[in-house]
Amino acid sequence: MGTSARRRTAGAPGRRTGVAVGQGIAALLAAAGLLVTAVPAAHAGTTPDAPAASGTTPGSGTDTPSLVTGLNEEVAASGTAADAARGHLKARKGRYHIADTSAKDLTSVGTTTGKGGKETVRLQQKYKGVEVLGGQYVVRMTKKDGKRAVTGTSGNYFTKLKLDTVTPRVSEKTAIERAVGAVAAKYSDGLLRAPAKGQKTAEADFKGTAGDVTILPQGTGVLTRHITVTGTDPADGSPVQQEVYIDGHSGFPVMQYSGIQTFGATNTAAGATQDAATPAPDATLPAGDELVVKGNGVRYNGQKVDINLYRDTKGALQMIDYGRRDADSPFEGPMIATYDARGREASSASGVWPVGVKYFQPATPELGEEYTNSGAVDAHWAAGKVYDYYKNHFGRKSLDGKDGFIYSLVGVVSNGRPYNNAFWDGQKMVYGQGGGDYRTFSADTDVVGHEMTHGVVQHTANLVYAGQSGAMNEALADYFGNAIDLEANGQSMDDPDAGLLGEDLCTTLGPRECALRDLNDGATTSKNFIGVTYGGDNGGVHLNSTIFSGALWDMRQDLGAELADQIVYRALSAYMTPLDGFTEGRAAVIAAAQELGATKAQLKVVKRSFDAHGIVPGWEKALGVDTDSLLSKVNIYNTGVGAGGGKYAVSRSNEDGSEPYSVWLGNTSGKGQPQLVSANNGDYNVYADTDGKTVVWADYASDAVRIMARPVKGGLTKQVDGIGSNISGLVVDGDWVAYTATNPQYGVTNVRYVNMKTGERGLVDGGLPYRVSGLPSIRDGKIAYVALTPDTSGNPTLDVRVFDGATGTTTKMPVSDTVMGVGQTAITDDGVFWIEDDDATDTGKAAVRRANLDGSDAVTVTPEAGEGSLYAYTLTASDDAVTVTTAPPATWWANDTLMKLYQIAPDGKGGPQRVSCNRGEQAYGAADEGKRVLWLDGTTGYTDLVTRERPAGTC
Repeated sequence: MGTSARRRTAGAPGRRTGVAVGQGIAALLAAAGLLVTAVPAAHAGTTPDAPAASGTTPGSGTDTPSLVTGLNEEVAASGTAADAARGHLKARKGRYHIADTSAKDLTSVGTTTGKGGKETVRLQQKYKGVEVLGGQYVVRMTKKDGKRAVTGTSGNYFTKLKLDTVTPRVSEKTAIERAVGAVAAKYSDGLLRAPAKGQKTAEADFKGTAGDVTILPQGTGVLTRHITVTGTDPADGSPVQQEVYIDGHSGFPVMQYSGIQTFGATNTAAGATQDAATPAPDATLPAGDELVVKGNGVRYNGQKVDINLYRDTKGALQMIDYGRRDADSPFEGPMIATYDARGREASSASGVWPVGVKYFQPATPELGEEYTNSGAVDAHWAAGKVYDYYKNHFGRKSLDGKDGFIYSLVGVVSNGRPYNNAFWDGQKMVYGQGGGDYRTFSADTDVVGHEMTHGVVQHTANLVYAGQSGAMNEALADYFGNAIDLEANGQSMDDPDAGLLGEDLCTTLGPRECALRDLNDGATTSKNFIGVTYGGDNGGVHLNSTIFSGALWDMRQDLGAELADQIVYRALSAYMTPLDGFTEGRAAVIAAAQELGATKAQLKVVKRSFDAHGIVPGWEKALGVDTDSLLSKVNIYNTGVGAGGGKYAVSRSNEDGSEPYSVWLGNTSGKGQPQLVSANNGDYNVYADTDGKTVVWADYASDAVRIMARPVKGGLTKQVDGIGSNISGLVVDGDWVAYTATNPQYGVTNVRYVNMKTGERGLVDGGLPYRVSGLPSIRDGKIAYVALTPDTSGNPTLDVRVFDGATGTTTKMPVSDTVMGVGQTAITDDGVFWIEDDDATDTGKAAVRRANLDGSDAVTVTPEAGEGSLYAYTLTASDDAVTVTTAPPATWWANDTLMKLYQIAPDGKGGPQRVSCNRGEQAYGAADEGKRVLWLDGTTGYTDLVTRERPAGTC
């Protein structure tokens, strides 16, 4: 290794470091790799426009077609629609290639009926009785005059699945432990912080619940345990609900995404002290007109509106609307209920119900100012308008299509402060309490329409809320939310503000300055699509949504509201399936337009709308970068890259993400071919690092995590250490290896070291339960790390230390006495770098500091505030440069809030420069020799290993 060789950090685990690219199934599943962007493996860029007449669009990676249109094939009119649909698929195995059409492995999700005798049957694929994620097939039929006929089919049915067993080797207990560890790492801010008195560790605050065993449809199938992890985001108090999929063979978390659907782009999900059950309505209802008490109130915009209330059996008024029930069947139909959640934490209001929450209970039918300011009037009134829109235009009864109850919780907070967001949690709408620049989030009808439409999407296509399918979920919620807003408020499509969402939420700003999104923003795939991790905006669900919703909105402007709405609703309810990406969405809308009798001119408008936004087959290939690609489409999740001595080590899967990860070694110059260095043993080989002479990695197996090592020049691979729980931050230099190990007994982390020459191993800090350490880097047998230890009074103190493996001595670095958090270390030949947060105002920025190995001559490389300051998240260093990964706080996601790389001279002179101007997320920076840096980049829509020799400068 040269004298200016290596970076000495593996990249801190934490917020937004998991990477996953691709989309649809390649984007969601292979995309569970780094950055979610591209199309599903089942369709990967091959889906053409739906044919004008009868035709079949083949799937890719499956023998079952993704879209069949123009059929008129008779099936049995007697029996259920689901039986008829399965009978059709069985009778035409030559077309569909579905071997087992029995109800056991092709179960009915539900059947919806529409005008003209239309029936839509959704069937869920199972393999040996185990559900296949996103494996859903739709059969469209008509039933009239005593006859039933199939008119078309669409969706994802995976014919290549072949698993030896559907029983995971990994125990449920181990799967939960590893899922919780993965979520705790995601919600770290990259810094080790001293907990407040009585505060638990982040990992201890998350709880995992095992769901069903699930097959991810990658290649021949990946068997996983599905774990739902809930808790509270330590950064802002918002709720967390992560859906984590643990590989059933090795126990590695192969995919993770948020299960909560927000209006904005902050994380939301589940909480702590809650009632599990939905509060029940009054069991004894009066009959007939007595169900409805006519009331009125004033909306935030000053409009006086009529609303329906209910007087319970004790005489108290409640904000419950039974007024949309059928007159001749008053006990059948929806109940629209609005609950008073003012002051309740958002973390207690997702997935379950806050303890003791009750309906708003006005004293009189004339609702006063309190009900305006709380957002209760707007939420209650708008919920009725949303119900009316779906019933009047599409005959849909409530969000579930079965006149299910509609619940709204109004006024939640986050850590006692305003929660400027709203979300759908799978059973109800939750609106944040206003404050400062924002009103309560129910104050704009398009927000209410948006959140309730998430419920409609859930009960139709159920688009997975990650990557492109998640962006389409958001796009459809925006489209219908805005359509409902315009209709309810009498606003024209010609109004220049018609495409704005959330424009009425601000207390001082005008509509254009206030709006959170604009469906007329002109976003296109080539200019605006952003490759982003699942940790970042759930794979771009908000960042990329206006590309798709913009195409739909253009279509609405050119075709007119009524026809466009019918087309989009038909596409959602009868064509789309959970893993569809942008290309499949285009095909679904075109096919729905054909079915509804659109003329050639109207079909041209539909196609033109998608063309104008760059949603065409193969659009992902047009995304450019300013970097040199070393490996493309590595398709890995939550593991990084190591570099040193002119070599790199990185995990890699195959293009569809179905293979367990293996470790590859290559030259950072790009010369020559990379070589496989880990065994293909079915385990996940991750967290690879190299110093140019030795490669190390972690082998995740069902019973343990093994630390493996192999010489770069070839030779035997040997196990140098092992542990039963999660690890991170694995680094190597010479004979020495270090990594952060999780202690599941105490819920803390400790830095562990190994001398590969002597076999000596131990903990740098003694490893007592009340000692915490992490974020190691290594050079010449010296390990720099962050320590959290008690002082003589028992108070926790933070500092940076250097452990000398040869002597066993430890040297402290000069960390500030007022430090609040310390981040990743990087050690070079003559110094130690670290991130330091001393700011009590919590701006999100942090300083980069440096000192000599003996702790002398401390300098500030970048300040914590002012010119040259950075949102420092993690760092990596060679002897010639320091490269900092930034992660700005993101209330509303944008490209400049994504992880980006900045490089600075070791003495800080000249200030930071952008390493690359790539539009996508940049993660896991690894310094090699000189100024060369490698990282995992998502700009192309896949996870690519890229490099630059020098900074790009300003972008």
